[in-house]
Amino acid sequence: MNLKDYIPVVSDWPKPGVNFLDITGLLNEPRAFNEVCRWLSVQVKAANATSIVAVESRGFIFASPIARAHELPLVLVRKPNKLPGVVYTVTYDTEYSTDSLSIKADALVGARPFIVDDLLATGGTVLATAELLRNNFNTEIINAAAVIGLDFLPGHNRLIQDKIDVHTLINYA
Repeated sequence: MNLKDYIPVVSDWPKPGVNFLDITGLLNEPRAFNEVCRWLSVQVKAANATSIVAVESRGFIFASPIARAHELPLVLVRKPNKLPGVVYTVTYDTEYSTDSLSIKADALVGARPFIVDDLLATGGTVLATAELLRNNFNTEIINAAAVIGLDFLPGHNRLIQDKIDVHTLINYA
């Protein structure tokens, strides 16, 4: 199955010059979604993960069935003011602006969290999530996976330099 067949490209969205890869095509086709979940499951098992850390918001879609299948805590990383209670927050630079992410202070992360996101471009979101985990929880190893990798951008190399073991399933050169 060629998963790229289920990812339409939306030109000039969310702004002119950007080609948006729409993952909803993967979700509309149960066989494609199952293939993605099977692949993620293999990555999580190989990493001996202690939790699944889902990045807002499309990472939630892929992380949830994996956390359930492996009976691991599902930890949400969200934009500020979206999580109740005590949270840790980090601010970071994106391709277009500055953004922030938060995680609950009482999250059950464990020593080997596994970050799941839908797309890896510059790596900023995963790096910010890793910073939250390293600065606020006793993490030994951080692994990450994204359904889509944009190989023409520096994300993969940035994560490797930051000692994050990262995998992508569908790559665009």
